[in-house]
Amino acid sequence: MPNLVVEVLDASDLKPKDGQGSASPYVEVEVEEERRKTLTKQRDLNPQWNEKLVFSIGDPRSLHSKTIHVVVYNDTRGGGPHKQFLGRVKISGASVPLSESEASVQRYPLDKRGLFSHISGDISLRIYVTHDDGFGMSPPNVGPDDGVGAAETPLKDADFRDAKHGSDHVGVDHHHHADFDEKKNKKKHKDPEVRTFRSIGASAPTGAPPVTSFFSGPGSGANFMKEKAPAAETRADFARAGPAAVMQMRMPGGPNPEFALQETRPPVAAHLRYRGGDKTSSTYDLVEQMHYLYVNVVKARDLPIMDVNGSLDPYVEVKVGNYKGVTKHLEKNQNPVWRQIFAFAKERLQSNFLEVNVKDKDTFSKDDFVGRVVLDISEVPTRVPPDSPLAPQWYRLENKKGEKFRGEIMIAVWIGTQADESFPDAWHSDAHNISHTNLQNTRSKVYFSPKLYYLRVHVIEAQDLIPTEGGRLVDTYVKVQLGNQGRVTRSSQVKTVNPVWQDELMFVASEPFDEYIIVSVEERAGPGRDETLGRLIFPVRDVPHRSETGKMMDARWFNLHKPSIIEEGEKKKEHKFSSKICIRFCLEWGYHVLDEATHFSSDLQPSAKVLRKQSIGILELGILSARNLLPMKAHEGRATDAYCVAKYGNKWVRTRTLLDTLHSRWNEQYTWEVYDLCTVITIGVFDNCHINGKDDARDKRIGKVRVRLSTLEADRVYTHYYPLLVLHPSSGLKKHGELHLALRFTCTAWVNTMAQYGRPLLPKMHYIQPIPVRYIDWLRHQAMQIVAARLARAEPPLRPEVVEYMLDVDAHMFSLRRSKANFGRIMSLFSGVAAVFKWFDNICHWRNPITTCLVHILFFILVCYPELILPTVFLYLFVIGLWNYRLRTRLPPHMDARLSYAEGVHPDELDEEFDTFPTTRQSDVVRLRYDRLRSVAGRVQTVIGDIATQGERIQSILNWRDPRATSIFIIFSLIWAVIIYVTPLQIIIVLIGLYLLRHPRFRGKQPPVPVNFFKRLPAKSDMLL
Repeated sequence: MPNLVVEVLDASDLKPKDGQGSASPYVEVEVEEERRKTLTKQRDLNPQWNEKLVFSIGDPRSLHSKTIHVVVYNDTRGGGPHKQFLGRVKISGASVPLSESEASVQRYPLDKRGLFSHISGDISLRIYVTHDDGFGMSPPNVGPDDGVGAAETPLKDADFRDAKHGSDHVGVDHHHHADFDEKKNKKKHKDPEVRTFRSIGASAPTGAPPVTSFFSGPGSGANFMKEKAPAAETRADFARAGPAAVMQMRMPGGPNPEFALQETRPPVAAHLRYRGGDKTSSTYDLVEQMHYLYVNVVKARDLPIMDVNGSLDPYVEVKVGNYKGVTKHLEKNQNPVWRQIFAFAKERLQSNFLEVNVKDKDTFSKDDFVGRVVLDISEVPTRVPPDSPLAPQWYRLENKKGEKFRGEIMIAVWIGTQADESFPDAWHSDAHNISHTNLQNTRSKVYFSPKLYYLRVHVIEAQDLIPTEGGRLVDTYVKVQLGNQGRVTRSSQVKTVNPVWQDELMFVASEPFDEYIIVSVEERAGPGRDETLGRLIFPVRDVPHRSETGKMMDARWFNLHKPSIIEEGEKKKEHKFSSKICIRFCLEWGYHVLDEATHFSSDLQPSAKVLRKQSIGILELGILSARNLLPMKAHEGRATDAYCVAKYGNKWVRTRTLLDTLHSRWNEQYTWEVYDLCTVITIGVFDNCHINGKDDARDKRIGKVRVRLSTLEADRVYTHYYPLLVLHPSSGLKKHGELHLALRFTCTAWVNTMAQYGRPLLPKMHYIQPIPVRYIDWLRHQAMQIVAARLARAEPPLRPEVVEYMLDVDAHMFSLRRSKANFGRIMSLFSGVAAVFKWFDNICHWRNPITTCLVHILFFILVCYPELILPTVFLYLFVIGLWNYRLRTRLPPHMDARLSYAEGVHPDELDEEFDTFPTTRQSDVVRLRYDRLRSVAGRVQTVIGDIATQGERIQSILNWRDPRATSIFIIFSLIWAVIIYVTPLQIIIVLIGLYLLRHPRFRGKQPPVPVNFFKRLPAKSDMLL
């Protein structure tokens, strides 16, 4: 029978819990409803157990739906009434190997039970499935003091709803046996029976959807939602029912070491400091040098005629060992010009000789041999930039016997590195099976985004419109179109032939301003029928521009032309009468056009170059390699054709494509000027799907990395392996490999860099005349579309799917996973504030008398010398900052799977996140998601209502809504005003402080009077319908 084996090896750096700087830990493991525990290690913060706990699992395929709960407790039988929580780990059964040979030792950081738990350390486990029946199956057991364990165990942190929400609670009895240590005190301590409560789903009728539990954030319970489930159905005998169809969301555990950064030290010149090395690599000091044999085939002359019809279709074949590169063939040309460069990786050279063969292309027979040149590779010179390019030379062709004859070819051969200027345009030996047409799609290139500007169109009014029908009100609006962008104004409140709109519209325009603005005045003539009353076409290049210091442009009156004249292309005639429209056009130079989300933008400069500040530094990026890439073309029998794209500012770079490999080595280095440190560089890895001429294919995402420049130390080289993490709609979070990067920021203006922290993040115009919030997302989407369309027209094209992924085009769409992640971030912030209040509460309750006495002394000193309060606060902040300096992280930030709630996300939530807008799912699925969203929104609504209630209570203190409460408060305020006037302020502060810090024996268990008074104040919650 298959068994699940959990080897509990050891733990380290556990939190002391016995008040004497130590703990007596033991481990309790639960799988489904079966528990096992290890022996207790007395007074050991780094215990070693080396015990095997065996569980019966039945069918190994059912392990994917199970969760292994591992909890570490402190045994307090001799010194306290409860067992104390030291940490826990939740492990998905899907990650358990099905044999012992595949299992490895894993260290798991211990997770907290709640937001305010103080937990540290990790635990080492080895988990696997075995089919050996030789393991002794001991009865389930639990830790000490089980009588209260059912109420205190963190495994039951899910707050299940009661029966009125559709859950039936059934008690399950477990008889737990004590271990060897408990047998000694068996007569004195009788183990009580543990009653563990579980939520058992009722058997649903055929066709009823399953009960679904969705987690709504840290510290929240599991909420069960039913769709069309019979509310009156109960469970009398749970033993006859099968397992409930429950999808349960779980809190992410500790950080997965598989998703962590790995620091490296590759042999690059920046690390070696040129010790005994080649100082000529200074310009490419962040990547490893890769040497290539370059062959520049320029042209040939006086080639002999090989065909019977007196023609020659020559091409050149460059061959080194088994690698062969071929130029294009030129028809009927005895003096061809190719100008093509070949690059052979020196580490893969399989021959000591280079052959340059000239051949004649034949359609129906074997190609004819014209002549060749053979060179010894050991005699080839080495060229190092910035040396000038090597001058090509003429070589006499020879036949296969080595005899010179008619014809010469001009070539240049040298040994160089990837720093050579010929490297990007060269044909590489790893692309030997790519045609010349598709070769362009594999080369490395640099792109620049078009310069974008905001176009402001202020539609004011119109006069003398000619409606389609007279004798009725004229309902008009204005439609403005720029390229693919179209916006509509509000309907005029003045229903006459002289309408007034006073509406402002914004668009995104790009250089070279070759588009036209089309303004149409439309009339709502009937339901679903609009008529055009006039039209204006205005070129963008004629729109006046405004800098950040300029005033708004004056409005102008324009003639509205009849649509028939414009559409039919008739010759314009002089009209004595025409309708007029008043519009203000303005091209904004002082704004920054956002094509990325603000929180990870790579450029914050204004659109006009004359308004930009000087650069403050240089960012250098070395794209070294990638390893363990996912085979994206496994269905084609191939590996992955990977290339990288990096984006910072308006500069995009693309590496060459390495074909059919899972371990790519690019070793390409790029440089950007930095104008603001609070920016982010994005590096993405993609699988090239256009090497075979498939124009309709889409490049596949492998993963991306973001690095914030402000987190980098100046002049330090960061070399790490970054995990490439991608969320899939069906399989969830997957690691597609690791990307090896080298980063270095060099500061060139230290004073300006430090001064930037006091300047606004965006240009001045964003604060003088802010863009309406309703326009921001729409304008960002339009800017992204313009950038994607412009880069797709480059050669090789940077395709729209790549640009959209790099710019996170769907970052503003709703995602329940992102909502949970943001909620977790907020709770982590509040946990620090709550920790301060808890510390103060411990001081007030004299939990640590020594600390409380020291706080009393500090309190009296600050009261007697109030001028020391602010210096003390700032000195404390200074000391804390210095203390945290030694604990600072040495790694750059990267994608955090745990922070993103990506490891434990439910497939249905991922399917919802990747769904299109509008949705394409079935109505039952949409209804279920809507019910789930209503449940989450109901909680948010309750929290917002509670906050509003507290604020309304504060307002009701003086507004006489409760006359007695207001009377008490104003009389009390008068008394306090007199007392504070006649009593020194220091004495009052001392009395208040002593009252707050009083000993617990002077405290009552009931709330204080001010709290009771505040909670009795009225709010407006009773006025809601």
